[in-house]
Amino acid sequence: MLRYLFKRFCTMILTLFGVSILVFFMVHLIPGDPVTYILGDFATNEAIAKLRSEMGLDQPTVSQYLSFVSGVMQGNLGTSYITGQSVWEEIAQRFPITLKLGIISLLIGSCIGILLGVISAVNQNTWADYLVSIVSLLGVSAPGFWIALFFIYVFSFQLAIFPISGYAGWHSLILPSLTLGLGSVGNIARMTRSNMLEVLKQDYMRTALAKGTRYWKVIFGHGLKNAFIPVITLIGITFGNLLAGAIVTETVFGLPGMGSFTVESIVKRDIYTVQGLVMFLGMMFILTNLLVDLIYKWIDPRITLE
Repeated sequence: MLRYLFKRFCTMILTLFGVSILVFFMVHLIPGDPVTYILGDFATNEAIAKLRSEMGLDQPTVSQYLSFVSGVMQGNLGTSYITGQSVWEEIAQRFPITLKLGIISLLIGSCIGILLGVISAVNQNTWADYLVSIVSLLGVSAPGFWIALFFIYVFSFQLAIFPISGYAGWHSLILPSLTLGLGSVGNIARMTRSNMLEVLKQDYMRTALAKGTRYWKVIFGHGLKNAFIPVITLIGITFGNLLAGAIVTETVFGLPGMGSFTVESIVKRDIYTVQGLVMFLGMMFILTNLLVDLIYKWIDPRITLE
Protein backbone atom coordinates (compact mmCIF):
# COMPACT_ATOMS: atom_id res chain seq x y z
CA MET A 1 0.00 0.00 0.00
CA LEU A 2 2.75 2.47 0.95
CA ARG A 3 4.62 1.71 -2.26
CA TYR A 4 1.47 2.32 -4.27
CA LEU A 5 0.76 5.62 -2.49
CA PHE A 6 4.33 6.75 -3.09
CA LYS A 7 4.03 6.00 -6.80
CA ARG A 8 0.73 7.86 -7.00
CA PHE A 9 2.26 10.81 -5.16
CA CYS A 10 5.09 10.97 -7.72
CA THR A 11 2.56 10.75 -10.55
CA MET A 12 0.52 13.51 -8.94
CA ILE A 13 3.55 15.81 -8.80
CA LEU A 14 4.31 15.22 -12.49
CA THR A 15 0.66 15.77 -13.42
CA LEU A 16 0.45 19.03 -11.49
CA PHE A 17 3.68 20.15 -13.14
CA GLY A 18 2.06 19.59 -16.54
CA VAL A 19 -1.08 21.39 -15.38
CA SER A 20 1.00 24.35 -14.21
CA ILE A 21 2.60 24.70 -17.65
CA LEU A 22 -0.74 24.52 -19.47
CA VAL A 23 -2.62 26.87 -17.18
CA PHE A 24 0.16 29.46 -17.04
CA PHE A 25 0.59 29.82 -20.77
CA MET A 26 -3.13 29.51 -21.54
CA VAL A 27 -3.99 32.23 -19.02
CA HIS A 28 -1.37 34.51 -20.54
CA LEU A 29 -3.00 34.01 -23.95
CA ILE A 30 -6.27 35.51 -22.70
CA PRO A 31 -6.88 38.77 -24.61
CA GLY A 32 -6.59 41.96 -22.62
CA ASP A 33 -4.16 43.51 -20.18
CA PRO A 34 -4.92 43.17 -16.45
CA VAL A 35 -3.08 46.42 -15.77
CA THR A 36 -5.34 48.30 -18.18
CA TYR A 37 -8.37 46.71 -16.54
CA ILE A 38 -7.28 47.89 -13.09
CA LEU A 39 -6.22 51.43 -14.04
CA GLY A 40 -8.71 52.06 -16.82
CA ASP A 41 -8.27 53.07 -20.43
CA PHE A 42 -7.10 56.58 -19.60
CA ALA A 43 -4.18 55.64 -17.36
CA THR A 44 -0.82 57.25 -18.06
CA ASN A 45 2.09 55.26 -19.40
CA GLU A 46 4.02 55.93 -16.20
CA ALA A 47 1.23 54.49 -14.03
CA ILE A 48 0.92 51.44 -16.28
CA ALA A 49 4.65 50.79 -16.20
CA LYS A 50 4.77 51.17 -12.41
CA LEU A 51 1.90 48.73 -11.81
CA ARG A 52 3.29 46.21 -14.30
CA SER A 53 6.56 46.29 -12.39
CA GLU A 54 4.79 45.82 -9.04
CA MET A 55 2.85 42.84 -10.43
CA GLY A 56 5.94 41.32 -12.03
CA LEU A 57 4.40 41.45 -15.51
CA ASP A 58 7.42 43.26 -16.90
CA GLN A 59 9.56 40.17 -16.32
CA PRO A 60 10.26 37.59 -19.06
CA THR A 61 7.61 34.90 -19.40
CA VAL A 62 9.94 32.16 -18.18
CA SER A 63 10.79 34.18 -15.06
CA GLN A 64 7.10 34.71 -14.36
CA TYR A 65 6.44 30.97 -14.71
CA LEU A 66 9.32 30.04 -12.39
CA SER A 67 8.02 32.53 -9.83
CA PHE A 68 4.54 31.00 -10.13
CA VAL A 69 5.82 27.42 -9.70
CA SER A 70 8.02 28.46 -6.78
CA GLY A 71 5.00 29.94 -5.02
CA VAL A 72 2.90 26.82 -5.64
CA MET A 73 5.64 24.59 -4.20
CA GLN A 74 5.59 26.74 -1.06
CA GLY A 75 1.81 26.49 -0.81
CA ASN A 76 1.22 30.01 -2.12
CA LEU A 77 -1.31 30.17 -4.98
CA GLY A 78 -0.96 33.91 -5.32
CA THR A 79 -2.99 36.99 -4.42
CA SER A 80 -5.97 38.41 -6.26
CA TYR A 81 -5.28 41.96 -7.37
CA ILE A 82 -9.05 42.54 -7.64
CA THR A 83 -10.02 41.66 -4.05
CA GLY A 84 -6.59 41.92 -2.44
CA GLN A 85 -7.10 38.54 -0.74
CA SER A 86 -4.94 35.47 -1.17
CA VAL A 87 -6.32 32.80 -3.47
CA TRP A 88 -6.43 30.38 -0.53
CA GLU A 89 -8.75 32.76 1.34
CA GLU A 90 -11.02 33.03 -1.69
CA ILE A 91 -11.05 29.22 -2.03
CA ALA A 92 -11.87 28.79 1.66
CA GLN A 93 -14.91 31.03 1.21
CA ARG A 94 -16.22 29.54 -2.04
CA PHE A 95 -15.13 25.89 -2.19
CA PRO A 96 -17.55 24.66 0.54
CA ILE A 97 -20.49 25.75 -1.63
CA THR A 98 -19.12 23.97 -4.69
CA LEU A 99 -18.33 20.88 -2.61
CA LYS A 100 -21.87 20.72 -1.21
CA LEU A 101 -23.26 21.20 -4.70
CA GLY A 102 -21.02 18.44 -6.08
CA ILE A 103 -21.87 15.92 -3.34
CA ILE A 104 -25.64 16.44 -3.59
CA SER A 105 -25.51 16.32 -7.39
CA LEU A 106 -23.45 13.14 -7.30
CA LEU A 107 -25.89 11.46 -4.92
CA ILE A 108 -28.83 12.39 -7.13
CA GLY A 109 -27.14 11.32 -10.35
CA SER A 110 -25.69 8.10 -8.92
CA CYS A 111 -28.84 6.85 -7.17
CA ILE A 112 -31.15 7.56 -10.09
CA GLY A 113 -28.63 6.43 -12.72
CA ILE A 114 -27.79 3.12 -11.01
CA LEU A 115 -31.44 2.33 -10.34
CA LEU A 116 -32.41 3.05 -13.96
CA GLY A 117 -29.45 1.03 -15.24
CA VAL A 118 -30.42 -2.02 -13.17
CA ILE A 119 -34.07 -1.77 -14.23
CA SER A 120 -33.04 -1.47 -17.86
CA ALA A 121 -30.69 -4.49 -17.65
CA VAL A 122 -33.14 -6.88 -15.98
CA ASN A 123 -35.85 -5.83 -18.46
CA GLN A 124 -33.71 -5.97 -21.58
CA ASN A 125 -35.53 -5.27 -24.87
CA THR A 126 -38.78 -4.35 -23.14
CA TRP A 127 -40.65 -1.05 -22.94
CA ALA A 128 -38.87 -0.29 -19.63
CA ASP A 129 -35.49 -0.75 -21.32
CA TYR A 130 -36.46 1.53 -24.19
CA LEU A 131 -37.85 4.16 -21.82
CA VAL A 132 -34.63 4.21 -19.78
CA SER A 133 -32.62 4.52 -22.99
CA ILE A 134 -34.67 7.55 -24.03
CA VAL A 135 -34.29 9.16 -20.60
CA SER A 136 -30.53 8.50 -20.68
CA LEU A 137 -30.23 10.04 -24.12
CA LEU A 138 -32.15 13.13 -23.01
CA GLY A 139 -29.98 13.45 -19.91
CA VAL A 140 -26.78 13.32 -21.93
CA SER A 141 -28.03 15.59 -24.73
CA ALA A 142 -29.89 18.33 -22.86
CA PRO A 143 -27.67 21.38 -22.22
CA GLY A 144 -27.16 22.19 -18.56
CA PHE A 145 -28.11 25.84 -18.95
CA TRP A 146 -31.41 24.83 -20.61
CA ILE A 147 -32.29 22.52 -17.71
CA ALA A 148 -31.33 25.26 -15.24
CA LEU A 149 -33.52 27.87 -16.94
CA PHE A 150 -36.42 25.40 -17.14
CA PHE A 151 -36.19 24.69 -13.39
CA ILE A 152 -35.99 28.40 -12.61
CA TYR A 153 -39.06 29.14 -14.71
CA VAL A 154 -41.16 26.31 -13.23
CA PHE A 155 -40.06 26.17 -9.58
CA SER A 156 -39.03 29.80 -9.02
CA PHE A 157 -41.24 31.95 -11.24
CA GLN A 158 -44.39 29.84 -11.51
CA LEU A 159 -44.45 27.95 -8.20
CA ALA A 160 -42.19 30.25 -6.14
CA ILE A 161 -40.82 27.31 -4.17
CA PHE A 162 -37.09 27.93 -4.54
CA PRO A 163 -35.06 31.14 -4.80
CA ILE A 164 -34.10 32.29 -8.27
CA SER A 165 -30.45 32.98 -7.49
CA GLY A 166 -27.97 33.50 -4.69
CA TYR A 167 -27.00 31.32 -1.75
CA ALA A 168 -28.94 31.26 1.52
CA GLY A 169 -28.31 27.72 2.74
CA TRP A 170 -29.16 24.20 1.58
CA HIS A 171 -32.48 25.38 0.16
CA SER A 172 -30.61 27.30 -2.54
CA LEU A 173 -28.71 24.19 -3.70
CA ILE A 174 -31.71 22.00 -4.58
CA LEU A 175 -32.33 23.28 -8.12
CA PRO A 176 -28.62 23.55 -9.04
CA SER A 177 -28.04 20.03 -7.68
CA LEU A 178 -30.94 18.64 -9.70
CA THR A 179 -29.57 20.38 -12.80
CA LEU A 180 -26.10 18.85 -12.42
CA GLY A 181 -27.36 15.51 -11.11
CA LEU A 182 -29.77 14.91 -13.98
CA GLY A 183 -26.98 15.71 -16.42
CA SER A 184 -24.97 12.75 -15.11
CA VAL A 185 -27.86 10.28 -14.86
CA GLY A 186 -27.65 9.21 -18.50
CA ASN A 187 -23.98 8.18 -18.49
CA ILE A 188 -24.25 6.35 -15.16
CA ALA A 189 -27.43 4.53 -16.24
CA ARG A 190 -25.87 3.38 -19.52
CA MET A 191 -22.67 2.21 -17.82
CA THR A 192 -24.66 0.31 -15.14
CA ARG A 193 -26.86 -1.33 -17.76
CA SER A 194 -23.91 -2.45 -19.86
CA ASN A 195 -22.09 -4.05 -16.94
CA MET A 196 -25.20 -5.59 -15.42
CA LEU A 197 -25.98 -7.32 -18.73
CA GLU A 198 -22.56 -8.98 -18.59
CA VAL A 199 -22.98 -10.01 -14.96
CA LEU A 200 -26.46 -11.46 -15.49
CA LYS A 201 -24.97 -14.01 -17.89
CA GLN A 202 -22.52 -15.39 -15.30
CA ASP A 203 -22.93 -18.86 -13.80
CA TYR A 204 -22.90 -17.67 -10.17
CA MET A 205 -26.02 -15.59 -10.82
CA ARG A 206 -27.93 -18.61 -12.13
CA THR A 207 -26.62 -20.71 -9.24
CA ALA A 208 -27.82 -18.18 -6.66
CA LEU A 209 -31.26 -18.12 -8.24
CA ALA A 210 -31.35 -21.94 -8.40
CA LYS A 211 -30.70 -22.09 -4.65
CA GLY A 212 -33.88 -20.13 -4.03
CA THR A 213 -32.34 -16.77 -3.18
CA ARG A 214 -34.75 -13.91 -3.71
CA TYR A 215 -34.48 -12.41 -7.18
CA TRP A 216 -33.81 -8.79 -6.21
CA LYS A 217 -31.38 -9.88 -3.51
CA VAL A 218 -29.39 -11.69 -6.19
CA ILE A 219 -29.54 -8.67 -8.47
CA PHE A 220 -28.40 -6.12 -5.90
CA GLY A 221 -26.39 -8.37 -3.57
CA HIS A 222 -24.44 -10.34 -6.16
CA GLY A 223 -24.95 -8.72 -9.54
CA LEU A 224 -24.65 -5.04 -8.79
CA LYS A 225 -21.65 -5.50 -6.52
CA ASN A 226 -19.70 -7.25 -9.28
CA ALA A 227 -20.81 -4.75 -11.91
CA PHE A 228 -20.00 -1.79 -9.73
CA ILE A 229 -16.24 -1.37 -10.35
CA PRO A 230 -16.51 0.33 -13.79
CA VAL A 231 -19.43 2.37 -12.50
CA ILE A 232 -17.30 3.66 -9.62
CA THR A 233 -14.72 4.85 -12.13
CA LEU A 234 -17.38 6.83 -13.95
CA ILE A 235 -18.78 8.21 -10.70
CA GLY A 236 -15.30 9.34 -9.63
CA ILE A 237 -14.74 11.11 -12.94
CA THR A 238 -18.21 12.61 -12.71
CA PHE A 239 -17.51 13.98 -9.23
CA GLY A 240 -14.28 15.57 -10.44
CA ASN A 241 -16.18 17.13 -13.33
CA LEU A 242 -18.86 18.41 -10.97
CA LEU A 243 -16.26 20.16 -8.84
CA ALA A 244 -14.41 21.65 -11.78
CA GLY A 245 -17.23 21.97 -14.30
CA ALA A 246 -20.09 23.59 -12.42
CA ILE A 247 -19.28 26.92 -14.06
CA VAL A 248 -22.47 27.23 -16.12
CA THR A 249 -24.80 26.07 -13.35
CA GLU A 250 -23.25 28.30 -10.68
CA THR A 251 -23.36 31.27 -13.06
CA VAL A 252 -27.03 30.74 -14.00
CA PHE A 253 -28.13 30.31 -10.37
CA GLY A 254 -25.82 33.05 -9.07
CA LEU A 255 -24.05 30.79 -6.57
CA PRO A 256 -20.82 32.24 -5.11
CA GLY A 257 -18.87 29.04 -5.74
CA MET A 258 -15.66 28.12 -7.51
CA GLY A 259 -17.21 28.02 -10.97
CA SER A 260 -18.71 31.49 -10.94
CA PHE A 261 -15.57 32.84 -9.28
CA THR A 262 -13.46 31.39 -12.09
CA VAL A 263 -15.62 33.12 -14.71
CA GLU A 264 -15.46 36.37 -12.77
CA SER A 265 -11.67 36.15 -12.51
CA ILE A 266 -11.29 35.47 -16.24
CA VAL A 267 -13.53 38.42 -17.14
CA LYS A 268 -11.54 40.72 -14.87
CA ARG A 269 -8.21 39.34 -16.18
CA ASP A 270 -7.24 38.30 -12.66
CA ILE A 271 -4.55 35.94 -13.95
CA TYR A 272 -3.06 35.01 -10.56
CA THR A 273 -6.45 33.93 -9.24
CA VAL A 274 -7.24 31.90 -12.38
CA GLN A 275 -3.90 30.11 -12.16
CA GLY A 276 -4.40 29.29 -8.49
CA LEU A 277 -7.97 28.09 -8.97
CA VAL A 278 -7.08 25.76 -11.84
CA MET A 279 -4.15 24.30 -9.88
CA PHE A 280 -6.40 23.68 -6.88
CA LEU A 281 -9.14 22.07 -8.98
CA GLY A 282 -6.54 19.92 -10.74
CA MET A 283 -5.30 18.70 -7.37
CA MET A 284 -8.87 17.90 -6.27
CA PHE A 285 -9.44 15.90 -9.46
CA ILE A 286 -6.27 13.86 -8.87
CA LEU A 287 -7.18 13.17 -5.24
CA THR A 288 -10.64 12.06 -6.34
CA ASN A 289 -9.10 9.49 -8.69
CA LEU A 290 -6.88 8.23 -5.87
CA LEU A 291 -9.90 7.85 -3.60
CA VAL A 292 -11.70 5.86 -6.31
CA ASP A 293 -8.76 3.46 -6.55
CA LEU A 294 -8.84 2.91 -2.79
CA ILE A 295 -12.59 2.25 -2.94
CA TYR A 296 -11.86 -0.45 -5.53
CA LYS A 297 -9.77 -2.29 -2.95
CA TRP A 298 -12.45 -1.89 -0.29
CA ILE A 299 -15.23 -3.28 -2.52
CA ASP A 300 -13.19 -6.14 -4.00
CA PRO A 301 -10.14 -7.20 -1.91
CA ARG A 302 -8.94 -9.33 -4.84
CA ILE A 303 -7.94 -6.16 -6.70
CA THR A 304 -4.25 -5.29 -6.32
CA LEU A 305 -3.31 -1.62 -6.26
CA GLU A 306 0.00 -2.28 -7.95
